[in-house]
Amino acid sequence: MTTAIYENPDLKKERQNCPFNKEEITNFLDGGKEKTKERRELETYILSDKSLRDDVPMEYLSHAEKYAEELRKSCLLMQKLGDSPAGQVQTLRSLMGAGLGSAILKEGNPIALHYVMFIPALMGQGTVDQQAKWLEKAYNLNIIGTYAQTELGHGTFLRGLETKATYDPATKEFVLESPSLTAYKWWPGSLGKTANYAVVMAQLYTKGKCEGIHPFMVQLRDEETHEPLPGIMVGEIGPKLGMNTNDNGYLGFDKVRIPREQLLMKHSQVLEDGTYVKPTNSKLSYATMVFVRVVVCQDVTVNLRKAVTIATRYSCVRRQSELKPGDREPQVMDYQAQQHKLLPPLAATFGFQLAADHLWNLYNTANNSMEQGDMELLPDLHGLSCALKALCSSEAANFVETCRQSCGGHGYMACSNFPRIYGQVTAAITYEGENTVLWLQVARYLVKTRKEKSGGLSVKYLIDEEKGPRTVQTTPEGIVKLYRRVAVGLVDIAIAELENNGRKGYAPHDAWNHAAVHLIKAAQAHARLFVVESFVDSLKGTRLSAPVRAILSQLCELFIIYWILDRSGDFFLCANLKKEDLLQLNSKYVQLLAAIRPQAVNIVDSFDLRDEILGSPLGSWDGNVYQRLFDEAAKSPLNQKNVHESFHKYLKPLLKSNL
Repeated sequence: MTTAIYENPDLKKERQNCPFNKEEITNFLDGGKEKTKERRELETYILSDKSLRDDVPMEYLSHAEKYAEELRKSCLLMQKLGDSPAGQVQTLRSLMGAGLGSAILKEGNPIALHYVMFIPALMGQGTVDQQAKWLEKAYNLNIIGTYAQTELGHGTFLRGLETKATYDPATKEFVLESPSLTAYKWWPGSLGKTANYAVVMAQLYTKGKCEGIHPFMVQLRDEETHEPLPGIMVGEIGPKLGMNTNDNGYLGFDKVRIPREQLLMKHSQVLEDGTYVKPTNSKLSYATMVFVRVVVCQDVTVNLRKAVTIATRYSCVRRQSELKPGDREPQVMDYQAQQHKLLPPLAATFGFQLAADHLWNLYNTANNSMEQGDMELLPDLHGLSCALKALCSSEAANFVETCRQSCGGHGYMACSNFPRIYGQVTAAITYEGENTVLWLQVARYLVKTRKEKSGGLSVKYLIDEEKGPRTVQTTPEGIVKLYRRVAVGLVDIAIAELENNGRKGYAPHDAWNHAAVHLIKAAQAHARLFVVESFVDSLKGTRLSAPVRAILSQLCELFIIYWILDRSGDFFLCANLKKEDLLQLNSKYVQLLAAIRPQAVNIVDSFDLRDEILGSPLGSWDGNVYQRLFDEAAKSPLNQKNVHESFHKYLKPLLKSNL
């Protein structure tokens, strides 16, 4: 825990007489006592290094200066991790899972895509020989790679990608070219100035036929001089809403030749004579995307946890207005309206993490099966990863903005860290599959399952009908049934809309487009069901002390009721919910707000987020908010002189002009 000389009296009071063991919740979230120990050791190892700290706040640096500073720290961080007992293999989950990476690299990690996409792509799509050639270099950081898929003119629609790789059997080479401006790769992180290699997704042409999108290992820059190689047009795309030192870039090819062996051939091949060998399963490449989407879910959950911690602590320090005439100004957290803003996202951090952990375990199981040639779990895993990525990112972005608003004007300050957190979370709505497109992919799987009565475990509820009377029970298990009914009901409504469009004479693709609103609602209900089931089931099968189980159960119940109240129309429509049921749930929800309120600070304390990781004066452990805000203001370059030079250049002449 952070050591503090000063502790805000209100926060100190909030922490007294905590009825549960905060360390137990910390261990639960980390995955065990040993994992907590490892995380804390890694945090201390990294955060104690003064060379990884900022001399001045990043907000006061230029775009180029920010990139240079974050690259400096990225390289130092990689060196430290290489020297640590954990090693670099731990970087992805340890750094992102603890939120440690963004504590050091506040504006983004220029090397992140090397670990998040480049290495997984080589592992998932390269042959054993190809992995032997490139993986060791990648792990040792002898080469830095990225993953180049999205183009200026096409993103999620992979079949529309324009970059071409045409096989020349005479030289046993592929010729890469960008036939138009819209064919330029656009958005890959690390591409602008950092990476010297990339896994490039391109349309494969051989023997006069296009065989679709395939991955190619391509060197972009000279390994010594870092100059772009002949025929390579590469650069950075410019400032964005957030993560501005990820150096997202553009990439074009002018008849760049690469050896045949640089087509990643784990799943499909081109023989020397140009013969194309198809993959045994066209969806084998999904594994890499699934892995990254699981990581996205974990990442946005960590960021939401930061936002909730900042807003909760600040809401218990801040006193405002009069709840009772003549009384002392109450803590903002004592207003029920504030509890309604903050306690659902607090509960959501648990629900999203438990669902992401569930998906991570499914991914590992499926990956092991795929290595043995068993693809049975892949469609279900792909559907779940699309659904959970879309749900977690969109809900987390909304919740982070709610947390920011709950902190009033101070939440609008850059130093509050809300702008940076929001920039990171909202980006996840678009990258690795734009959410609307993902929802429609999920819907296609749900409709297919419902019609064919065949699918994976996550959609079993669409195959096995609920038996017995459709009563309404407001226990957690009973509420799960309500979510299941809604998920089934909305799929049926979507199917009915599709069939109705067909009867109107619409072609199948037009029928689908005209049913999109219903299809997306069905997909979202499926995702929420998965989160709710994961939350409820995780508390059943876990060894927890009675006090910890009690508070987590309250959070679980609050969250699953919150979603019902927020979408009551769907439950009236599909789950047999009545007015009396909704009033009962609303009453229960308000009771849970009051029950959880006294423990809000203790719960966020159990997240065990160091001040350096939170990066916010509003959320510091000691609650010394106002002094810390003033200290941040003192760092402004405008405050280094009483009179800024611009006064003499511009303002003084205006004042003397007698307009």
